[in-house]
Amino acid sequence: MPFHFERQHYDSSKFAPDKQKMNSFTSNGRTYTPPSQPVVVVCLDGSADEYLNSALARGMMPNLQRMSLNGYRGIARGQMPSLTNVNNTSIVTGVPPSVHGIGGNYFYETATNQEVMTNSATFLRVETLFPAAQRAGRKVGVVTAKDKLRDIFASGLIGLGGIAFSSEKVNEVSSATHGIEGVEALVGPRPAIYSGDASIYVLKAGVKLIETGRADFLYLSTTDFIQHKFAPEAAEALRFYADIDEQLGRLLELGVVLGITADHGMNAKQKLDGSPDVIYLESELVARFGPGFRVILPITDPYVVHHGALGSFAQVHIPTDVAGVQGQVADFIRQMPGITEVHDRATAARLMQLPLDRMGNLVVCSGRSVVIGRTPDWHNLKVIQEGLRSHGGRYEEMVPFILSEPLKPEYLARTKGDPRNFDIFDFACNGTLA
Repeated sequence: MPFHFERQHYDSSKFAPDKQKMNSFTSNGRTYTPPSQPVVVVCLDGSADEYLNSALARGMMPNLQRMSLNGYRGIARGQMPSLTNVNNTSIVTGVPPSVHGIGGNYFYETATNQEVMTNSATFLRVETLFPAAQRAGRKVGVVTAKDKLRDIFASGLIGLGGIAFSSEKVNEVSSATHGIEGVEALVGPRPAIYSGDASIYVLKAGVKLIETGRADFLYLSTTDFIQHKFAPEAAEALRFYADIDEQLGRLLELGVVLGITADHGMNAKQKLDGSPDVIYLESELVARFGPGFRVILPITDPYVVHHGALGSFAQVHIPTDVAGVQGQVADFIRQMPGITEVHDRATAARLMQLPLDRMGNLVVCSGRSVVIGRTPDWHNLKVIQEGLRSHGGRYEEMVPFILSEPLKPEYLARTKGDPRNFDIFDFACNGTLA
């Protein structure tokens, strides 16, 4: 049964006694003045608005429906490429990749001649907003499904008394490294990462952290396993969103100011026969211009069962001896069926707010149902044999943007322009009438 909530009066005695006098804090040029009650921001990984619409139309998300009526529900623009690490980092810093430095899950580091994953806080060029919130007196808790994000989220936080852990490795938490211990006793046993339970666990953990007074300023980031496997109208997806709604209701019952967004959307990337619609770009370039091309797929991460490292965005590194014909290379890619954008490094960095020094010579995007690969041998399509649903391009850029409280007039006006998903903490802390 869906969990129906009735908003309760916030009991500030569970938290710091000076909560009503809590100071504002500043991070990366933004000043945040949180309300006295707990603030919770949720990133529903892979949640294209179609998933919410499908569940709402069937009456399976009554708590989200109440939020939509009593607060604000709209759409915001995510960060390109529409990937997990890029957008989560933007959300928790409040700035784009051109500032924080992480422009993909994966990139080619020219200085070391290595392809590396950006799973470490060492790639961050600015601090997240969490240490500033903790220093200001908030009890910060960060819970993610994918452990690949935890190091970024935990940067500078644990030593200040904050909490950061993942459901993927919740059995490994300790006070020294995660700011908490005994999470499995508090929330339940570790779920499988390739499941919807990994995401529901994140939300349940958030509820427990608030109920027990361990945190009052939370970021909860789920995983997109369900969205990679099931379309919005599938029974499995509908049950998953009903479970999400139950936990949203529990958070709202605790009197939190709740903000919800996503890192990216999700689309089927298949031909009419159901096979993946892939452009093997590196193979095409080598066949036309010769060896030495390196196509980097920023979607690449440890969770290959999700997408097989196939997404709708690529960085192309052109060999030195071909650099003089970059325009010809760009024109060759541009004429390929399924390709929608080809930009040189400087143009893409400007249009997409990306870090110039962590990009290829060219940036390439593909259409709604098309993905970009390297070579047939580089990808294991067996892991996606049930069908490919993926992201990374323009067609997964727009995401939900939801607040549990009505917006102040000046913030409501901002929603009429170009709100970004990484504005969500600003809206939750500064923009509501709570």
